[in-house]
Formats: sequence, structure tokens, C-alpha cells
Amino acid sequence: MTIAQTSTTSFKVELLQAVHNFGPTTPNTFKIALYTAASDIGPATTAYTATNEVVGTGYTAGGNTLAISTSPTSGNSTASIPTAFVSFSNTSWTSSSITARGALIYNSTQGNKSVAVLDFGADKTTANATFLITFPAADASSAIVRIS
Repeated sequence: MTIAQTSTTSFKVELLQAVHNFGPTTPNTFKIALYTAASDIGPATTAYTATNEVVGTGYTAGGNTLAISTSPTSGNSTASIPTAFVSFSNTSWTSSSITARGALIYNSTQGNKSVAVLDFGADKTTANATFLITFPAADASSAIVRIS
């Protein structure tokens, strides 16, 4: 199995269909679920699935609700490319004992439709500690969701 970091293909199509609302007025609810190395999530993932989702102390199936830290905006990337972007606040699972290899950001308001897959590059493990996901800077070159 493999985890491939990407914005999912279905998300790109659904943006053009106006399915996802990142706000600022009444945004949809976005969540992040953690997955084991046995997971097969990537560009073709269309929705949240519990298959090979992390199981462990301090983690609830479906993951955490994300807070939008930067509403949709635009700017120029470091390569001077006009880019629209949105970002989320960091999220964590405290007092957790889990092992995760990747994550899926998904829109729980819109039938759990997928947004993006994150590949941690290796298993990340906590033993009664905080599992923290730190999102990149909310700018045109780094934000987690960017359209150039």
C-alpha cells in the first residue's frame, strides 16, 4: 500500500462545481483523519474512509475538526506566480498512543468528500504524548491548499 501526498483529483473537479466552501461566511466543516502505512490514499481518493485509519488511545475515528486560519485569499508565490490559498490552524491529539503514516483532509459537510492527502514520509508515533500536525505558513508559496 502507499500514501501519495496531493490535492485529490475529485477535489479539483469539485472546486469548479462550487462544492467546497472555505468561507469566510458560513464555511463547510473540514476534518483531518490519520492513517497507517497500510493505507492506500492518494489522488484517486474521493471521500473519507475508515479503512486503515489509525486506532489507538486518544484518537477518535474520523479525526479532528480543523479550524480555518486563513480564509481564501491570494498573493504571489516566491516564483511571482499569482496564487489563491487557504490554510488551517495546527491540530493535535493529546495524551495519545498512536502510529500514523499519513492523513486525509476532508469536507464533512459535503458527504465527507476528500480535499488533500498528507504523507508524513515515515511512521510517526506517540506514547501517551501529543500527536501534533503543524500546517505550513499560510502564504502563496506554502499554504496547505493552493491554486496557482
